[in-house]
Amino acid sequence: MKTLGQQARDSSRLLTCIDTDTKNRALIAIANEIRTAVKILKKENACDLELGKNRGLNETLLDRLELTDNCIELMTKSLEQVAGLPDPVGEISNMCYRPSGIQVGRMRVPLGVIGVIYESRPNVTADAAGLCLKSGNSVILRGGSEAMKSNQAIVQCIHRGLLQVELPITMVQFVETTDRSAVRQLIGMPDYVDVIIPRGGKGLIKHIINNSRVPVIKHLDGVCHIYIEESADLGMAEEIAFNSKCHRYGVCNAMETLLVDRSIAHKILPILGRRYADAGVELRGCEQTKELLIHINKATREDWDTEYLAPILSIRVVNGIETAMEHIHQHGSGHTETIVTKAYAQARRFMAEVDSSSVIVNASTLFADGFEYGLGAEIGISTNKLHARGPVGLEGLTSQKWIVLGNGQVRT
Repeated sequence: MKTLGQQARDSSRLLTCIDTDTKNRALIAIANEIRTAVKILKKENACDLELGKNRGLNETLLDRLELTDNCIELMTKSLEQVAGLPDPVGEISNMCYRPSGIQVGRMRVPLGVIGVIYESRPNVTADAAGLCLKSGNSVILRGGSEAMKSNQAIVQCIHRGLLQVELPITMVQFVETTDRSAVRQLIGMPDYVDVIIPRGGKGLIKHIINNSRVPVIKHLDGVCHIYIEESADLGMAEEIAFNSKCHRYGVCNAMETLLVDRSIAHKILPILGRRYADAGVELRGCEQTKELLIHINKATREDWDTEYLAPILSIRVVNGIETAMEHIHQHGSGHTETIVTKAYAQARRFMAEVDSSSVIVNASTLFADGFEYGLGAEIGISTNKLHARGPVGLEGLTSQKWIVLGNGQVRT
């Protein structure tokens, strides 16, 4: 691991000298290599899926693990979109003259070496590599054992793409061992690694938060809410609430709790109840919800705090926006919240007072995603207040340093 760390540190210094055009050509080359290797990727992924089924992985994890044709195409499109984005590295801002005659401003610079520790999703391998490369960072990737063959095949595509533009493959390194001690070493090497980004289950992220000697960009839970306000267009609200839960269950931006204003609950909950039932979603509700949907289970305090990542949904009837926002404050994880409303004042208030990394008006929570935000891809979603918040793209993988331009000035 120290060898990987030293190679990553050396590569990060080299990356500061590489121009934008070379980085973009590398990203396009990697995308082309992935397209060329679709059959190989799917073959290796099939081995991982079979092994996962034999190990008893649940449907949510298997869904995250699978590399469909669409998933592979999205990987390549993400790389191409990142290539088309402005390069943040070297951007100078806020230059101004001081009374002394010096000019002071800030320059955007890479973080250095990024360690990405993730589970299940092999597409993270390409997304993380592409974002780190474009933002001038070298990266050490440590995927989960359940996706080892898929990840190795994608990394081979990445390395072939780098070699095409004569860049060293040590800019993107992959931890080949499944030994858990590799994670312990990676998060304990502040001399070689500048930032750790974990993506995976709660257990993994908690372990890294509690044990890392390296700064961590993370989110622990995705307890996302939708609040249907009394003025909402009910047809719009129905579609948003259904899509946010049922499009994909095992993603962190899926809705886990639905809040409905008391004045319209009797109109919309029976409609949504039938749609959720047809989709096989188990509903758990407060007492007022159970009066309208008599066959559902009662929600407990634990339900309000749970990220299900499954076809389970908690529903609460609330008495206005104050109660809805207080519920989010008490039980939310700071990830993503949506309000469905026609009232401009209520929308503005919700955006201002709800303290989450993404606050959405009249759209699905599933839009809280780097690709949908125009970041090309995301290396993760952060609920940190510092250093980055929300979907982390190119700018989130950089920092700023002060620059000063003088003409012989000295302090007096």
